[in-house]
Amino acid sequence: MLTYFVVQSFNLTPRGAVTAGRAVEVQDAEHALRLAEKLAGCSAGVVAFSRTGDPSSGEFDDAVVLYANGIVPLLETEVSIAS
Repeated sequence: MLTYFVVQSFNLTPRGAVTAGRAVEVQDAEHALRLAEKLAGCSAGVVAFSRTGDPSSGEFDDAVVLYANGIVPLLETEVSIAS
């Protein structure tokens, strides 16, 4: 099993549409939280999440949201909020 930590930012276009920035994979939850908090100051929205699974089989657990701020489009699947 492997856990990925990802930070995804979102921005607004000049017409007000939400667009995804570059997703950044980081080493651990602490780094994800620090980067997400930094990006929150210059993005319309940001979410940091983790996902655990087996890359060889492609089977992964649902994402666990570690941090969310601002405009974050809903994911197609439900996510759990980490406590």
